[in-house]
Amino acid sequence: MEAGLLFSGGKDSALAAVMLARDYGVELNTCVFDPARDVPAVRAAAAALHLPFRRRVLGRDLLEEAADMLLVCGYPNDAITMVHRAAIEALAGEYRVVGDGTRREDRVPRLERSAVQHLEMTTGSSYVRPLLGYGKPEVERLAGRLLVVRYGETGSIGNGDYEQEIREAIRARGIDPAPFFPAGHLQSLVVGMRTTGNGDTGVRQL
Repeated sequence: MEAGLLFSGGKDSALAAVMLARDYGVELNTCVFDPARDVPAVRAAAAALHLPFRRRVLGRDLLEEAADMLLVCGYPNDAITMVHRAAIEALAGEYRVVGDGTRREDRVPRLERSAVQHLEMTTGSSYVRPLLGYGKPEVERLAGRLLVVRYGETGSIGNGDYEQEIREAIRARGIDPAPFFPAGHLQSLVVGMRTTGNGDTGVRQL
């Protein structure tokens, strides 16, 4: 059975993809708002995992809705969760199994149980989160054993996170987005997979 996974190119969604690929034919999906936006670094991360990749366009209307929500709330949590829910719903229209890389401690983005139940009842798709039982230390350990990861602040590493385009939408309105987001928050980008052969650990990078 084929599973559609939301994929930012970061370590969490990459690790979720590796886990899901043991039981499903996994297709990686990265969502953007701007039809003209390409994500070459995310494509490269998908290639490193040897999994098929799709870029999906959520549209500028959803981006403007997210920007409005952020400005009203004063923080990005609700806006990012709203976008994430829309992305999951888009996948559920095509896949019997949909998933993401959210972890146990993640608060944003995260679908509550009632939203998950509604999604599954209305679409007939199963929503799976392979990392939901894993805490950050164990995710870091597994990622370090299986993946080659680069870190950087939003906008500096070319991943497929929603935040970058939401920041740009706020900036286009003449507002500095920096006060709305946590300072110094590092994001990740997978640039290769670690391979093991004959007892030795090597690194396979693009």
